[in-house]
Amino acid sequence: MLEDVRDPVFVTDADGSLRWANAAAKALGTEGVTPVLVSVTETTGRIDAGGHHRAAHVRALPEGWHAWTVIDDSPRRPEDFLADAGPKLAAARGRHGTARVIAELAAGALGECVFVLLPTTRGRWEWWSAEDHAAPGHGRIRRVPAQLAPVVAETFAAVGVPEVRAVPEAEVAALPAVVAERFPGHAEISVVSLGVTDSAGVTGAVLIGRRGEPAFGSGQARATSMFAKAAGTALANAQRYARQEEATRGLESTLRPQPPAEVDGARFEIWYEPAGGVLGVGGDFYDVLGRDDGSAFLVVGDICGKGAEAAALTGRVRHSLAALHLVERDGRTLLRLLNELLIAGGSNRFATLVLGSVAPAESGLDLTLASGGHPAPLILRRDGGVEEVSVPGTLVGISPQARFAEAVTHLDEGDVCLLYTDGVTEARNRTESAELFGDERLFTVLAECVGLPAREVVRRLREAVREWLGNSSHDDIAVLAIEAAPAAE
Repeated sequence: MLEDVRDPVFVTDADGSLRWANAAAKALGTEGVTPVLVSVTETTGRIDAGGHHRAAHVRALPEGWHAWTVIDDSPRRPEDFLADAGPKLAAARGRHGTARVIAELAAGALGECVFVLLPTTRGRWEWWSAEDHAAPGHGRIRRVPAQLAPVVAETFAAVGVPEVRAVPEAEVAALPAVVAERFPGHAEISVVSLGVTDSAGVTGAVLIGRRGEPAFGSGQARATSMFAKAAGTALANAQRYARQEEATRGLESTLRPQPPAEVDGARFEIWYEPAGGVLGVGGDFYDVLGRDDGSAFLVVGDICGKGAEAAALTGRVRHSLAALHLVERDGRTLLRLLNELLIAGGSNRFATLVLGSVAPAESGLDLTLASGGHPAPLILRRDGGVEEVSVPGTLVGISPQARFAEAVTHLDEGDVCLLYTDGVTEARNRTESAELFGDERLFTVLAECVGLPAREVVRRLREAVREWLGNSSHDDIAVLAIEAAPAAE
C-alpha cells in the first residue's frame, strides 16, 4: 500500500530498528548507507540519510512500532513551520515548560543543537537544550562577560524584531563548557533574541547549531526570526500568567477562613467547600474569633454571586466584622453597621449572615445570634429533636431601612447548633437538576443525627449532600456546627 506513495516512509520496530522503507524513502540516501532516524519529540523526528537531513512526522503503530513520514523533500515554508509550532507554544505551561518546548521545536526544524538561554539570579543564565542523540538538558551557568561574547551579549539586549546573527567560533569557545562542547562540527552557529519589547519583561536568546543544509533554504533566517518572535511572546505570556497565579495565591491566602478559636466547653466542626473556580474561596464564609474573656464571635455568611468578585466582597465583610466585633458585641448593631458599609461602598451585591457570640456557661454554652436574611440556625437537642431558632432579619446591603433581630439560646452538654448557607438546601440533584436538596431532606438527615457529636453530624450531612449532587457542580457551601462538650478541667 505504501510502496508507491510519493512521500518517503520508514517503519521501525519496537526496538527502534529500521524494518522497511518504501521506494521514495530508499531514494533519499546513498546506496549502502543505512538511514539514521532521530527522535526529537514524540511526534517529530529527523532522518539523516547519506548527509541529507529531512524532518519527519512520527506516528505510533501497534506493538511499539512507528511510521516515519518525511514531511517534504523540498525546503519548508516558514509559515507552515509557524503554523505547526504556534499551538505547541500556546499549550506550554510555565517558564520552564515553555523554554523546554522552544528548544525542542527549534531542534526539530532549525538546527541539530539548540540552547535557550534566559537570565536568572546572581549573574547567571538558565539554559534548556535539545539535541540529536541526547536527552533534553536543563541547568544554570555563569553569565559570560560582554567582552568575551559580544554577539551573544548584544542579542540578549536586543528588542523588537529578532535578528539572526552568526556566532564566531572564538565566542562559542568562550561560553561555559556545558554549552561550548556541544557545538563542534556544526556548519553554522547562530543566535537570535526572543524578539520581545522592554515592557514584556523578557530577555533571552536562542543558540542554534546546524550541521547540514538549512531546512528552509533561503528562508532560513526568516523562519528563525519568525519563530523567535513567537517563542518570545509565548514566554512573556507564561511569565505573566505565573505572576497572576502568584497574586491569586496571595489573595486566596488572605481570604481563606482560619481554624476556629478555642472556647472552653465548645467543639466546632467545619464543612467549607467553595464552588469550583480560579480562587479556592468563594462567596460563602465562616469565622470563629476568640475574645479575651473566653467567649468567641462567630459568623456564617453568604455573599450574593460567586467567583472573584464575590470572594473580594467576602474578604471585605470578614475583615470589617473582625474589626467591629472588638468594640461592639450587639449582633443587631453589627449587622446595621455592616449594612451601612455595603450600601456606602456602592456594591450591587448583598449578603445574608447569621452572627453572634458563644460563651461558656455553668453547664453547656450560651449562644446569642442575630440574622440578616439567612437560613435559620438549627439545634439538635440531645434529648429531643431538631428545633429552629427563629431570628428574623432582612438582607444585608439592600436597604438603609433594614431591620435585624437577635435571639438568645442555650446548649446543654451534647446539644449541637448548626449554622449553614443555602449551598446545602439548594444543591441540585445529579439527574434532575431542577430538584433541590431542600429543607425537608436537611431536617430528615439531621433528625437521624440527634445525640451524635458535631463531627459525625457534619460528616453525615456532607455525605448526604454529595450523594445527592453526584458529579454535578454546586454553589459555595459553608457549615459551622457548635457542640456543647464537657468543659476542660
